[in-house]
Amino acid sequence: MEATADTATPAIRGTAGRKLGEGLPAQGPGKLAGMSTDYGYDLWWLVILNSAVFIIFAFSFVRPRTKLDWRALGGFSAFIVALFTEMYGFPLTIYLLSGWLGNSVPGLDLLNHNSGHLWQDLTGWQGDPHLSPLHLLSNVLIAAGFILLYLSWQVLFAAQRDHRLATTGPYARVRHPQYVGFLIIMAGFLLQWPTLLTLVMFPVLVIVYLRLARQEERVMVAEFGETYAAYRRQVPGFVPRFGRQSTDAGHKLQKGP
Repeated sequence: MEATADTATPAIRGTAGRKLGEGLPAQGPGKLAGMSTDYGYDLWWLVILNSAVFIIFAFSFVRPRTKLDWRALGGFSAFIVALFTEMYGFPLTIYLLSGWLGNSVPGLDLLNHNSGHLWQDLTGWQGDPHLSPLHLLSNVLIAAGFILLYLSWQVLFAAQRDHRLATTGPYARVRHPQYVGFLIIMAGFLLQWPTLLTLVMFPVLVIVYLRLARQEERVMVAEFGETYAAYRRQVPGFVPRFGRQSTDAGHKLQKGP
C-alpha cells in the first residue's frame, strides 16, 4: 500500500517554510519533476502493527514480573513507538532537517520513503538502502539482541524457579544481559532508521538502564548476600570480558566453593 505525493497529508515543508518540490515544473497531474510517488507515510496501521509485533516479541522473551522489569520494557516500548511513528506515520526528522538535507545531499528525493535511511543518504550509498552494509549490520544487531533476550530469559526463569542466582549462559558474561539485549536492538534500529527523537532517547535509556541495574543489584544483595557480592566482583555489568576466565567464573559460582 503506497500513497502518492499529492495525497500525502500534511504537506512536508522545508525549514525555510517552502513546500518540498515547490517551484519545480510539473510533469503531469499531481507529479513534480524529480519527485517519486513512493511516499510511504501516513500509514498509521503499520505504525500500530510493527510497534505491537516488536513489543509483544520483547514481552514474550522478557516476561516482566517486577516493577524494574516493567520499567525496562516500558523504555524499550517507548523507543519502538517513536521509531515506527516516524518510519511509517509522520517523518518528523525529515521535516525538521529538510532544508539541510536538500543542501547536503543534492538530488535527494525527500518524499521517497527510502530517504528515511539517513545514514545511507549521508554516506552516498547509491543502491537499495536495504542492501547497504549498515542496514545489513542493523539486521544482525536486532536479531542478536532478541536472541540474547531469549537466552537470558531461559536462564533467569530456571534460576527463579529454583530460587537461586542466575550465573550461567549470558549471565556468566554480564550481570544484566537483558538490558544489554534491549540496547543492542535499539542500536540496530538507529543504524537502520535514525531519527532525532530516538537519537536523543538512546543515551537517556542507557542511563535509565544503568540506574535500574543498580536498583536490581541492591535487591539481589539483600536476597543472596555474599553469593551475589562474589558474582558481582567476578562478572562485569554490561560489557563482557571474553575468554575462559569469564566463563569459568559463572560455573564456579554455580557450583559454589
